[in-house]
Amino acid sequence: MICDRTGRDYLIDAAATKSTAFTREERDSMGLRGLLPHAVATMDTQVDRVLENMRRKSCDIEKYIFLTALQDRNERLYYRLVSEHIEEIMPLIYTPTVGQACREFAHIFRRPRGFYVTPEDRGSIRETLDNWPEDDVKVIVVTDGERILGLGDLGANGMGIPIGKLALYTACAGIHPSQCLPVMLDVGTNNQALRNDPLYLGYPHERIAGNEYLSLVDEFIEAARDRHPDVLIQFEDFLTPNAYGLLNRYRNDILCFNDDIQGTAAVALAGVYAASRATGKPLRDMRIMFLGAGSAATGIGDLLCEAMKAEGLSDMLARQQLWFVDKEGLVVASRDDLMEHNLPYAHKFAPMDFLTALDAIHPDVLIGATGAPGTFTKTVIQKMASFNDQPVVFALSNPTSKAECTAEQAYDWSDGRALFSSGSPFAPVCRNGRLHRPGQGNNAYIFPGIGLGAIAARASHLPEEVFLTAARTLAGLVTADDLSDGALYPPLRDIRKVSRQIAINVAQCAVKLGIADLTDEMAADIPGRVSDLMYEPRY
Repeated sequence: MICDRTGRDYLIDAAATKSTAFTREERDSMGLRGLLPHAVATMDTQVDRVLENMRRKSCDIEKYIFLTALQDRNERLYYRLVSEHIEEIMPLIYTPTVGQACREFAHIFRRPRGFYVTPEDRGSIRETLDNWPEDDVKVIVVTDGERILGLGDLGANGMGIPIGKLALYTACAGIHPSQCLPVMLDVGTNNQALRNDPLYLGYPHERIAGNEYLSLVDEFIEAARDRHPDVLIQFEDFLTPNAYGLLNRYRNDILCFNDDIQGTAAVALAGVYAASRATGKPLRDMRIMFLGAGSAATGIGDLLCEAMKAEGLSDMLARQQLWFVDKEGLVVASRDDLMEHNLPYAHKFAPMDFLTALDAIHPDVLIGATGAPGTFTKTVIQKMASFNDQPVVFALSNPTSKAECTAEQAYDWSDGRALFSSGSPFAPVCRNGRLHRPGQGNNAYIFPGIGLGAIAARASHLPEEVFLTAARTLAGLVTADDLSDGALYPPLRDIRKVSRQIAINVAQCAVKLGIADLTDEMAADIPGRVSDLMYEPRY
């Protein structure tokens, strides 16, 4: 610690403070005597106090605000709390509460966090990045706020997403908080209500587009990589055309990925692998139908295709197992309104609506990525149950209010036979004396471990094999007991162990693929390297 700091400096520095846990000796040597109550608390006692106060809050958004304030004043205590009580805290700092937090971001704003880029910064982004106080940034999560969860264009209010994702990088995988940088590309918003809101904090203009947009993103990427050469850049909540466009623009040249496309794909594939174990049907033989054909759904399809090819199918035969339905009906070759990413899945088949397609195709797995609540109706689930002993149902849309169906509905309408997973958390359901534990197919199972593994390997880029590796690792951590409870994912309380194993396997995959920048000595001890990189929040 720096000797010329005052006691008050230590107390108000979120990264350095221990608050009431400073020892007697520290209070004497650091000028803290008289500035704290008499008792010297342990960190465990502080966690208990925080939990008691948080639980007094009457609603989740107030708990979110309370936890954000804790993060601002005592970083280590915040991450200790989150990591030790992840099942209770993650729904408060991320989905589903983060959706409301983003909608209300400008109204609940307390202190700035993260880095903002606007069109007015064009030509000076690299210089402006020097204002960020940390030099050793390893992970950037960046959004432009145009497609926040299933809530649409929230403009600069979408900064809540990068902030929340990076909190999970630290809590779930041990990336040090100082190595995390949330970024908002505030290029305007087409949400007129936001622009009319006198409290709105963003760039109050319509969104820039086309070459004007791309050149600004290019400048930011170049500036970020010049300032932080080894940084991993995670794209988050971009509108589908931009999500695919930016991923394809950078994926082979820099260390980056799109969590909505590739992270969602890996966590969904892991769930399907686990479902394959439960039903006894090999992945290559499964027919999988998607309701929704945006970036998340087609990203899952692309990775499933690679996984099926790894099990011996040709590309053509793998794609024939994957069917997509959008708001216009089944994605078929005769349609002239499809986007480029849909074309590989446009089968030579008769046009039909969703329910008719279910009857015609008899999918083993139904995956919802619509952002439209209630689209898995009683009729839909009953149809799935009529031609499957164990219908596999993924209601992945976030937040909870956008889920295609609830866990209780899936179990009730399938006579308790469904294997159900969702993007947001649902409580266990007791039906006819049996407890069903719905798995949460949350990307937090995947992206922190991939990020940690990429950092450990000093990877140059992230090919699809990395995401296959992460999915297989996650699926392999699902136990027989998990499956007997109906859960397709490990318990969330084990997520730090899950992230560590994914990181080890991802880093080893990078070494095998020749995309790691490690000495032979470093490569020989990947598990030790990963463990050494994991921050432990303690005093």
